[in-house]
Amino acid sequence: MLTKVKTDDGTLLALIVRHNYDKPGISFFTPDDFSQQLAFMHHPAGHVILPHVHNEVRREVLYTKEVLVIKKGKMRCDFYSDSKEYLKSEVVESGDVILLANGGHGFECLEETEMFEIKQGPYAGEADKTRFEPHKFE
Repeated sequence: MLTKVKTDDGTLLALIVRHNYDKPGISFFTPDDFSQQLAFMHHPAGHVILPHVHNEVRREVLYTKEVLVIKKGKMRCDFYSDSKEYLKSEVVESGDVILLANGGHGFECLEETEMFEIKQGPYAGEADKTRFEPHKFE
């Protein structure tokens, strides 16, 4: 299953590929112009992916897009507008993959959580982000 998290005006905040997603072949979830691409591949035994190298292609990356792979646990993802206003939340769990595409985000681990984070580099430290106070849940 694929969950698209959008603002009311249709801006994509995140793509969540749930742990039970399964489709034969190659499924690209991101448009070609995203600076971070996300795909799922399911091939039968014996399928061959030809050896290849990647060519030097100059790209300009203006904003960091992160991919989180939830290895273990459960986490609430809180989504914010670019102006730091709380919009909505989604829960991800073991085996889910989430691409954070636009806007702001914060997290609360609902269980002990282990995850991988994949994003463009090189990492610019604190210049990469602006921190702000999270939404207060009742």
